[in-house]
Amino acid sequence: MRTGKISESILKRSVLRQIENQKEEVIKGAGVGEDCAFLSWNGSSAVKAGNCPVAVSTQAFTLPVKNCAYLAVTAAANNVAAAGAVPKAVLLSLVLPKGAEESLLKDLMVQAKKCSKEWDIQIAGGHTEVSAAVSAPVITATVLGAAPETTMLTENLSGGRKESFLNEKPDNMDIVVSKWIGMEGTSIIAGEKEDDLLRRYPPGIIRSAKEAGGYLSVASEAAIALKSGVYTMHDVRNGGIFGALWEVSRKIGVGLCVDLKKIPVKQETIEVCEFFDLNPYQLLSGGALLMVAADGRGLVKALEEENIPACMIGSTNGTNDKIVVNQDEARYLEPPAPDEIYKLF
Repeated sequence: MRTGKISESILKRSVLRQIENQKEEVIKGAGVGEDCAFLSWNGSSAVKAGNCPVAVSTQAFTLPVKNCAYLAVTAAANNVAAAGAVPKAVLLSLVLPKGAEESLLKDLMVQAKKCSKEWDIQIAGGHTEVSAAVSAPVITATVLGAAPETTMLTENLSGGRKESFLNEKPDNMDIVVSKWIGMEGTSIIAGEKEDDLLRRYPPGIIRSAKEAGGYLSVASEAAIALKSGVYTMHDVRNGGIFGALWEVSRKIGVGLCVDLKKIPVKQETIEVCEFFDLNPYQLLSGGALLMVAADGRGLVKALEEENIPACMIGSTNGTNDKIVVNQDEARYLEPPAPDEIYKLF
């Protein structure tokens, strides 16, 4: 198998087909494009009675970069927020390479603590070990959260709906993305490859690229989108915006048409990708939230009123086609490829 996230075909064949238990307590479980599960100890009847289900999402971070623990917690928390829930606690698993110093462990925990404070969540436990099987720290974060009773998500979970927040048919809806794509990848590359980049670009561009790491939470836009009647949301991360568009299309069973020129991307991301010959549309994009809504313009307005940049980039349709238009040219999206950042690590 290739480095990075496994393909959809392998996921279905070797993972999802092996998941047989159908427990009433699992209100929403594993599936293509599903990054968060919802649990209720008394089943769907408890949700109908007004009890909030527990949201759970796990993310492993394996890139050998300085801020890996911070990014792992952020990724898992974003998944919970994108599912319409509020992150509350995180469990951490840290596997360190043989010969690692205690100072490394302390630094990783400082990163996790910093991220947890920013999200107002608690580190509730986990596991730590040293292993000769890894050459760099492997961080796994499991974030738990709660779906507020006031959201449409709670109501639809109690009604057995697994893929959306509202009851409208999902075709002919608007596709909205918040902030900019490629921010996570840009900040990682600028931090890890600064000396290389400084040979071509002035320090100001590198500094701006690093600062993209300050926009990685999607909590604010997810909360606003829920109040604005969003149909579904997806944290744009592995495989970039192209990967996220594919997963959302498969998740809710619609086709889509997107205008490439409308996808928001910062100049710093373009510069970094050109330097290393990477595709910015397939680059790690934590911090951007993909949203499908009946009223995309209204959603964009609601986000911008809270100083969150957002753009309408296309719409869904009743076909199975996933099309990206670039001026007079159109191309079909292909199944997600390994994230571009793995070319550098």
